[in-house]
Amino acid sequence: MPVTLITGCSSGIGLALARSFQQAGHSVWATARRPADVERLAAEGFQARQLDVNDEAALAALAAELPQLDILINNAGYGAMGPLLDGGVAGMRQQFETNVFAIVGVTRALFPLLRASRGLVVNIGSVSGVLVTPFAGAYCASKAAVHGLSDALRMELAPFGIRVMEVQPGAIDTQFANNASREAEQVLAEGSPWWPLQAQIRARARASQDRPTPADAFASRLLAAVQKPVPPRLVRIGNGSRALPWLERWVPKGIVEGILKRKFGLHKNL
Repeated sequence: MPVTLITGCSSGIGLALARSFQQAGHSVWATARRPADVERLAAEGFQARQLDVNDEAALAALAAELPQLDILINNAGYGAMGPLLDGGVAGMRQQFETNVFAIVGVTRALFPLLRASRGLVVNIGSVSGVLVTPFAGAYCASKAAVHGLSDALRMELAPFGIRVMEVQPGAIDTQFANNASREAEQVLAEGSPWWPLQAQIRARARASQDRPTPADAFASRLLAAVQKPVPPRLVRIGNGSRALPWLERWVPKGIVEGILKRKFGLHKNL
């Protein structure tokens, strides 16, 4: 029975993936930060563990407990929203700690197990790392970094028989928009130079729910990709996951930026 470990399983993509892989016959180790979520995951029959993906000691303990590891899915993450300068360095640091640094930390801690099984690492990125939008700069930059480190890991892990897949979801029906909206509200303040655009900032936080693909459909398609004899390097699933990268590649940058500035109210002086 293949063993799959998935981070960030409290809801959304992580939970849908845990269910899909379990139904396919995998022994799923599902992690979450909050004890209540861990209890709920255990009740569904998963090997549920509490895990902060930035906690090195917790990662070491988890690695020692796992009997084997065939597939690692680095899914834990969140979306910091709001103007980059309002969030500042602290906001950027927190975003990268979870969305980027943790991928390296988790994969490093579990490398011996992955090496033994000649396993697969799946990194959940985003099309937001391809087509950058305003008021989501920290999130977009973190997902662009996921793309870069996935390419590097794919080459560096190849001599050990470990494969790396990057997934770039589009709009998926999850709690991401609600969580992103809460992040935006923490940054929004009347003293901000961008306060007059508060409606547009809130709209960007909700953009991931624009005709979203159901999370279970996303999970089924990703499972099918993982099960291929040669898993693809890059998988794009969900509304906008193909159209947005196409825009980035083929439409002149100035035109794309002009469209985005008008959409988010940035075409006028403040």
